[in-house]
Amino acid sequence: MIANNHSISKDDSKRSALLVATLASFLTPFMGASVNLALPAIELEFAIDAILLSWVQTSYLLAAALFLVPFGKIADIYGRKRIFTYGISIFTVSSFLSAVSTSALMLIAFRVLQGMGSAMIFGTGVAIITSVFPVGERGRALGINVAAVYLGLTLGPFLGGFLTQHFGWRSIFLLLIPLGLISIVLIIWKLKGEWADARGEAFDLTGSVIYGITIISVMYGLSLLPDMSGAGLILTGLTGLVVFIYWEMRVEHPVLDMGLFRYNRVFTLSNLAALINYSATFALTFLLSLYLQKIKGLDPQSAGAVLIAQPFVMFVFSPLAGKLSDRIEPRIVASAGMAITTMALMLFTFLDENSTFYFIVGSLIILGFGLALFSSPNTNAIMSSVEKRFYGIASGTLGTMRLVGQMLSMGIAMLLFALFIGRVQITPENYQFFMRSMETAFVIFTALCFAGIFASLARGRVR
Repeated sequence: MIANNHSISKDDSKRSALLVATLASFLTPFMGASVNLALPAIELEFAIDAILLSWVQTSYLLAAALFLVPFGKIADIYGRKRIFTYGISIFTVSSFLSAVSTSALMLIAFRVLQGMGSAMIFGTGVAIITSVFPVGERGRALGINVAAVYLGLTLGPFLGGFLTQHFGWRSIFLLLIPLGLISIVLIIWKLKGEWADARGEAFDLTGSVIYGITIISVMYGLSLLPDMSGAGLILTGLTGLVVFIYWEMRVEHPVLDMGLFRYNRVFTLSNLAALINYSATFALTFLLSLYLQKIKGLDPQSAGAVLIAQPFVMFVFSPLAGKLSDRIEPRIVASAGMAITTMALMLFTFLDENSTFYFIVGSLIILGFGLALFSSPNTNAIMSSVEKRFYGIASGTLGTMRLVGQMLSMGIAMLLFALFIGRVQITPENYQFFMRSMETAFVIFTALCFAGIFASLARGRVR
């Protein structure tokens, strides 16, 4: 009877951890996707230029990337549940502060705070799931968590547009407050226990500062391309990376143990595969959104209805792909997903002014299926390849690969725009140059993803 009660308690703990982590994983992508739709309204209210407006999103991305790995390490030392709770709390408070902002600079400052909270959530949520679910059940749980991310990306544009149109842009941030409070109540009420497998280790502050300078230089540099200042910042970031690696190999308790990359081929190549995957696919939605509205003449809501095909398919199939990776080696499932993603990107290289909506939606469905097959098993491979004391840092590293990949993807798109179109608006006079830049982008993304297949296959076995 005692054993049975223990089993029920353990199952309840697993369900609670999955519920809390999944709700938190929905919040951050939903917020990011919905705020995109609110940017024109924010621009109008505060009367700001395009550069300052772009910082409403860029400041959040930079802060999230900057703090992911350090907070992952802090969570491993002081407790993942504790840092996760702090993250949800900061995210909720900063949502309220963003909603009541009276200037663009105030909003950007609170978005930085929101990025910090998001880093705490993403640096610990996956780690908590990995801590409570054994290897045979982990893939399915991670698949459900990944599905929540895609559900946030799916609902974000629709709800964001609806809320902005009917209740104003501030309503998006206000909606996040009750969802955040529900998460906090669930953590306190349901999530028992704590996970701190690196307890007692010192926190590497120097390494974290070097890491922060490196990340800011690279990500901000990518956003400035093709300006020479962007190239200079990227070079500064790469120099910082060399210094960071040198320091981390010599400090007793590094913020990011280089041994994970030097001696763990699965961890290294799985993270590389994630970086390549995000670099090859993130800008696709941005490019297609412009194509559908400029070339096909759709309104924003109709364009969103077409683009929803991809995240919806990802939402449906991610749990199934995760479960499959519990039975089949994750390397096989993820590599198949990368191959299907490559095929979908290759289809988009044939996109022209006369392409049908059936072709576009069909290609997006194939892309969504490929990404679903890749994402959950790849996450499973990364988290299953490290010891318990590294779960937070592994989760943070994967999140950093995602954010840097997204910035790299947008950097490629912006560089091609600058080369083919120049710093002018996309008008009917230069539609042909827009189409040429988009076609070139899809060729580059296809080649990147094709290389990613081999990185994924070369990672080796997890089990």
